[in-house]
Amino acid sequence: MIRGQDKAVAQFLAAWRSGAMHHAWLLAGPRGVGKASFARAAAERVLAEAAGPPVTAPGLDTPQDHPIGRLVAAGSHPDFRLLERLENEKTGNLARNISVDQVRELGELFGVTPAFSSWRAVVIDSVDDLEASAANALLKMLEEPPANCLFLLVSHVPGRLLATIRSRCRRLDFQPLGDDAMASVLATVLPDLPEEERARLLPLANGSVGRALAYASLDLAPIEEQALAILREGDRDNARRSKLAQALAPKAAAERYAALLDMAPSLIAREARRLDGPARRRALDAYVRARETSRLAPRLSLDPAATVFQLGTILASVAPQNAAR
Repeated sequence: MIRGQDKAVAQFLAAWRSGAMHHAWLLAGPRGVGKASFARAAAERVLAEAAGPPVTAPGLDTPQDHPIGRLVAAGSHPDFRLLERLENEKTGNLARNISVDQVRELGELFGVTPAFSSWRAVVIDSVDDLEASAANALLKMLEEPPANCLFLLVSHVPGRLLATIRSRCRRLDFQPLGDDAMASVLATVLPDLPEEERARLLPLANGSVGRALAYASLDLAPIEEQALAILREGDRDNARRSKLAQALAPKAAAERYAALLDMAPSLIAREARRLDGPARRRALDAYVRARETSRLAPRLSLDPAATVFQLGTILASVAPQNAAR
């Protein structure tokens, strides 16, 4: 079940049932809000309904015992393709991009008659990861789409895509999940985590299940506590900033460092909502600076220790003036 994205589900199903289905859909929104799950469910539902037997399940659900659903789940449906970054066999790491060869291999899908119905489906997760030549190859397919073919393109930053790709897609916008939807999903995917711990993840996750799962796996509670202490009480002697920087500087702490980059602007935004007057203005200014620092640090490969210390300084600027100095 796709939780918290009822509007997107309704719009897609209305288009499918109208008989005037657009061939390409751009699924746009923040990471971790269900876009990839939606894409796979939508592709499976279209292929299942097109091939039969009829599907009466609500939303985009396809029964687990449906023959088409079983094939898609097993990755063996001949009319379905999923494009994503491939794992390097030597290093075990994911490739930086989806290659042009992966896109060109779709020609095999379109070069034969569909096996189970007249429909074929392609999910690209994410289209942001296409290398330049791959994006151009995809564009050619979108310009001259095969009959009864469905492209579902997951995008976290649609503004960076080729304008020509965007113009050939129908856009579906996905919003951060509300607390009720988040709590329901987390109860399902983290059943062994105490309820109070799941509740603690909600304000940090900002409506993103993916972010919540990442935070849960990294034991970020101590990092959150230290960051909040700096944010609310300041750091007169730099001790708190230094301690946080020292903890997140080693290579072994790379994932927790990345999480702090993601977390710091969210913590400041949450704090700003409970402040007013000059304190709120300080928080809003700090939010802008923290967001820019967090955005640039990975791109410029900035030193983690120095970056954490800088973020600490930004956090401390929100505290009452006599404590932040």
